Amino acid sequence: MTNKTLDLRNVICPMNFIKAKIFLEDAFVGEVIEIIIDEGDPLVNVTRSLKEEGHLILKVEHYNETSYKVYIKKGLTE
Repeated sequence: MTNKTLDLRNVICPMNFIKAKIFLEDAFVGEVIEIIIDEGDPLVNVTRSLKEEGHLILKVEHYNETSYKVYIKKGLTE
């Protein structure tokens, strides 16, 4: 689905969101990126914060026992 992946497993809040935000800055509007993130609060908080930033969460899928892959389409952000 995408060729840009950011692995945020074992990165604590709020650094995981900050790293995701910086990673998205290098993507083009409309481009889809993949983030691998731990289950629980990291998954909930990062996806919510990225939505609030104007990005679209396309898909969340189970990756392994403790993490998920999140596919994000970059939105219009300043």
